[in-house]
Amino acid sequence: MGKTIIQKIFEAHSNTTAHIDDIIDVMIDVRVARDFGGANVVKHLEEHHLSVQDPKHTFFTFDCNPGGCDQKYAENQQICRVFARKQNIKIYDINSGIGTHLAFEEGLVFPADTFVSTDSHANLLGAIGAFGQGMGDIDIAHAFAYGKTWFKVPPTIKVILKGTPSSTATPKDVALRINKEVGANGLLGYATEIYGDYVDSLSLDGRVTIASMATEMGGIIILFPTDKKIMEYYRKNFGITIKPIHADGDAYYERILEIDISALSPQISRPGHPEDVVSVTEVQGVPIDSGFIGSCTNGRMEDMRAAAAILKDKTIAPGRVLKIVPATDMIWNASLNEGLVKVFKDAGALVGSAGCAGCAAGQIGQTGKGEVTISSGNRNFVGKQGKGDIYLASPQTVAASLVAGYITTVDAIPKKPSPVKIVATMVRPSSVQKIEKQLNPLTVEGRVWVIAQDNIDTDMIYHNRHLAISNLAEMGQYTFGNLKGYEQFAIKAKRGDIVVVGKNFGCGSSRQQAVDCFKALGISVIVAESFGAIYERNAINSGLPILVALDISKKIQDKDILSIDFSTGAITDKTQGKTFQAKPFSNVQTEIYLRGGLLGR
Repeated sequence: MGKTIIQKIFEAHSNTTAHIDDIIDVMIDVRVARDFGGANVVKHLEEHHLSVQDPKHTFFTFDCNPGGCDQKYAENQQICRVFARKQNIKIYDINSGIGTHLAFEEGLVFPADTFVSTDSHANLLGAIGAFGQGMGDIDIAHAFAYGKTWFKVPPTIKVILKGTPSSTATPKDVALRINKEVGANGLLGYATEIYGDYVDSLSLDGRVTIASMATEMGGIIILFPTDKKIMEYYRKNFGITIKPIHADGDAYYERILEIDISALSPQISRPGHPEDVVSVTEVQGVPIDSGFIGSCTNGRMEDMRAAAAILKDKTIAPGRVLKIVPATDMIWNASLNEGLVKVFKDAGALVGSAGCAGCAAGQIGQTGKGEVTISSGNRNFVGKQGKGDIYLASPQTVAASLVAGYITTVDAIPKKPSPVKIVATMVRPSSVQKIEKQLNPLTVEGRVWVIAQDNIDTDMIYHNRHLAISNLAEMGQYTFGNLKGYEQFAIKAKRGDIVVVGKNFGCGSSRQQAVDCFKALGISVIVAESFGAIYERNAINSGLPILVALDISKKIQDKDILSIDFSTGAITDKTQGKTFQAKPFSNVQTEIYLRGGLLGR
């Protein structure tokens, strides 16, 4: 039987055959740490006396907070700079832009390469047919030190886009349509290959838009086979001829999904859930306070040109704020040279330094309580960019709506906008709890917290406003601080407690803190019906026990006393007198857990 794209990439970077579900060591071509995770990567390396295996293929990218406008971010950036000088590592500093975009703009990554970063959207490298994955600090430290790390070979889903969208639809609208079709966890644990006449028509920028939203669907990566446009991109920009990568004709796909995009109109995600997608016309007229154009999903040159075409000779509705952030410095300069920045400024927009902007709470893009914003970003989780409500749409829909003062499409911009108000709020932190050293038993017993919810994202678990914290002892107090109904969890939880949750737990960001906060509280194990792909890795690698059990949140009662055996997966509910079965620890998970984490000895 033939191989999928991801199997071919993994086999080329390992010394073994990449059978589905096998756990193999994969060599990493390029490893990156960002500014919020970089300091912790340095800490792990120095605490374990590890050196950098290949400095020429190891980088820092400061894209979350290009201005270093937060003291902790600035401190973390400087920690990375000092380490980079010692190790002769190149830094793409605060004037460079988003690291995952620099990876192909700077010619660091080519089709069929492997790339890891402390960025949950590293999988956007699937746009060029490369493997990219976001990881936590421990994983990246291991990749820095050894040039490789372990992966479970995922099965692949084949997505075929049928038909042609309307003339007003964009790649972002298509991405949102796919997200609606598969849901927040429909690609969980899968690589995806994408095909169709529409796919063949896409530019690199359009591919990036779709590939960057794999994370919002729970997917490991969306891979595009190499086409002539990608080959020409590398020939024109770097003077090289690349070898294309495609799946074999007889490759095995676990599922083939056809999605009809015929006559697709502009789409929009309603606040809180990227997958809650409707036609823009269904929410047309909703007043907005602000807008954002940028992010790793829609900060490309095509996005800047599209927004400028709408904003030219127009002004933003009074009382509104439009924030525009190009993805990279190259795009920023091109926008300046083409006169787009002048168009943005004349329209009344704020143009920020190249980078991620509000996605990681590091630059412009935050919202106040009661504020309604429309964004071209990739996620709109509750609290992700402040306390406001965020709609997700294309840059074209964002620009049109900011001129209108309410949500609308490019072909329905009114002559007169409506007024709106903005309200800000303050957040009160919880009290700090001390941490005792956690042992590593293979059986545990404790009281259970049943949170029967699916798709609990990392912002609900550990909000991004606390990302600059690197001391594990401080993290526990913020656990579930953004999950409605569980804001007091950190205060009420006891050491040894067990957490049982639904599907896709830990979806969203690659932040390590969303795992470490449970370690700080002394939670003995998290049992879920499924985990977000990055979260699962982070938990295993940090030594936090996690288990997967089907429909477990419907079988266990809150506050029951459970006894759990990690080796067998047996879950004994002593309160009910029943036993349930989870998938036991794999050999790799057991080994990592017993030695206290991936970097333990």
